[in-house]
Amino acid sequence: MTDDRTEGGLRRRHLLGLPMGLALAGLARAQPDTLAFVGQDNFIFAAWDSLATPEWKGIDATVARVAQVSQLLAAKGVALVVPVLPDKMRIYAEKLPADKPMSPEMRQRYAGILSRLQAAGVATFDDEKLLMGLKAAGQNVYYRTDQHWTQPAADATAQATADLIRQKVPNLAGQPGTGMALGPLINERRYGDLADRFLSPEQRRSVGREIYSVRRAGDGESLLADAPAPVHVTGNSMVQPYFGFPQKLSNVLDRPVSVNWKPGDVGFWRVLIEYVESNAFRQQKPQALVWQLFEPNFHLGPDARGLWDSASVMAAEEWQRRIQAALA
Repeated sequence: MTDDRTEGGLRRRHLLGLPMGLALAGLARAQPDTLAFVGQDNFIFAAWDSLATPEWKGIDATVARVAQVSQLLAAKGVALVVPVLPDKMRIYAEKLPADKPMSPEMRQRYAGILSRLQAAGVATFDDEKLLMGLKAAGQNVYYRTDQHWTQPAADATAQATADLIRQKVPNLAGQPGTGMALGPLINERRYGDLADRFLSPEQRRSVGREIYSVRRAGDGESLLADAPAPVHVTGNSMVQPYFGFPQKLSNVLDRPVSVNWKPGDVGFWRVLIEYVESNAFRQQKPQALVWQLFEPNFHLGPDARGLWDSASVMAAEEWQRRIQAALA
């Protein structure tokens, strides 16, 4: 049900020049060197997230809303699974510049989010621990010049998500053999989104391009977001088909998986609303809904004006009314 796709599941502008997907509205008006900074070994980091103090009040409000959505969906027979992807700056804290250290409080932000979600009864798992394990084993987790994750990180998170779905929904509808076959990996050499959008030409030449290893679709395979599926994924550009998360999830579950996603500045509140208000959801509810969230913007509410895209901002009361109506 997403309009962000080509025949292969991805809109052309995202294939040829991926959107930052995680930028905040209005950043284009700022100077490029304020939007991203270069750390050690030419790692590039987004500059709009705090390195000092977690926004616990906003985090608590998000946890309360997510828990409410989980309860409303459960009443409809839909299990909610919420993978929270950790901040690149947390995973690669040792690559931050010496003058931009991450505070001890910020190093504990992900753990605080996770414990709050679990205490509220939300089905989730420790993706930070998972990705840190990959990194310790020598795998790249996030691209050096990009805000997005690598294929190994997407695959490992998809596996953990599938394991949790199986715990929540032991018997998925559909027939064995209907999951996606995974195609071969291909390499593409280009600048990452942070380098392409926020560095000067001289800075880009200095940090250089990098190799993106992404998986082609298997022969005759495509993610058709309108096809009946017992599992649906909603989230930001991390879960777009280009990075392979929904394909791997479908492959592991051996069932079709549908997906709707938007660039991160649209906001996870709007993306969820679009899905649960859609005809696809009304006509055939999935058994499991995967709502992918992201640590750096987890604290933002639906009414974060000037931080989400202006068309995506809505009053907290309006979001509450619409989510309750959609899941009534």
